Amino acid sequence: MKLTILGSGTNVHPTRAASGYLVKTDQLLLLDFGPRTLKNLMAAGVNRHRIRHILFSHFHADHFADFVHFFFDAVFYSRFVGTRPDLTVIGPRGTKKLLGVMLKNFPGFNAAQFKTTIREVGDQTFRIGRTRITARTVEHSKRLHCLGYRIEYGRKVLAYSGDSMDCEGLRQLCRQADVAVLDCSFPIQRRGPNHMHAGDCGKVAEAAGVKRLILSHFYPIAERYDVTRQAARHFKGRIAKGRDLMRLTV
Repeated sequence: MKLTILGSGTNVHPTRAASGYLVKTDQLLLLDFGPRTLKNLMAAGVNRHRIRHILFSHFHADHFADFVHFFFDAVFYSRFVGTRPDLTVIGPRGTKKLLGVMLKNFPGFNAAQFKTTIREVGDQTFRIGRTRITARTVEHSKRLHCLGYRIEYGRKVLAYSGDSMDCEGLRQLCRQADVAVLDCSFPIQRRGPNHMHAGDCGKVAEAAGVKRLILSHFYPIAERYDVTRQAARHFKGRIAKGRDLMRLTV
C-alpha cells in the first residue's frame, strides 16, 4: 500500500494545501479533496482522470472544496477530450443531499459523460476490489456526521482520522495500524475546539498500538512548536510530521 499526502494543512495555511490523501492498493483511492490538493495531485504525476473512488470524511470546506474543480474538469474532459471511468463518491450522512444538489444544479455538471454514484456509509465495513475499508463515526462537529477510515490491504493497515477529537471511534480505527494519519491541528500550548493537539495524537497512537504515526492537518500555529516532540511524550513508536507530496509505503 502506498500513501501520498496531497495536503497537510488547512484552509488558512499559507504554505500547505488543505486535507487530501491518495492511497494506492489494488485501487486508487482519494481521501478528502481540500483546497489546492488538485494541483498537488497533478504535481504528483497522477492522471486525475483515473480517479474512480473518492471518500470524504466530512464536508467542511478544507476537506471538500477542490472536488468542485475536479468534477467540472472531469465533465469537460468527458465531453470534449476523451473517456473517463465512472466515479463513486462515498461519505457520511448528508453526502447524497449535498452532492445531489450540486450535480443537479451547478451549470454543466449534469452533462457528464460518465456515471456518478453517491454512497452514504455509517459505522460499517465494505470492500472496493480487494481493499477492505472500515468507516467509523468520530467526534468533530455536532452539526455534521464525521467519519474516519481504516484501509486494509495485503495485511497492511492505514488509519485516517479525518478531523477528530480523541474518541472511541478513532481508537478503534487505529487499533494495531501500521500507519495512522491523525489530525494534529494544534500544539499542546494552543489547543483549539473540536480537534486534537499533538499530545492527543500521541495518546491515541500509543493506546491503539500504532506502529507509525503521521501528524497532519496543521493550523499555522502548529508550525511554531515542535509537535513531533510533543507527540513523542506519549507515543514511543515512529513519528513523522506530514508534508505536502510526502510519499510513503505502508
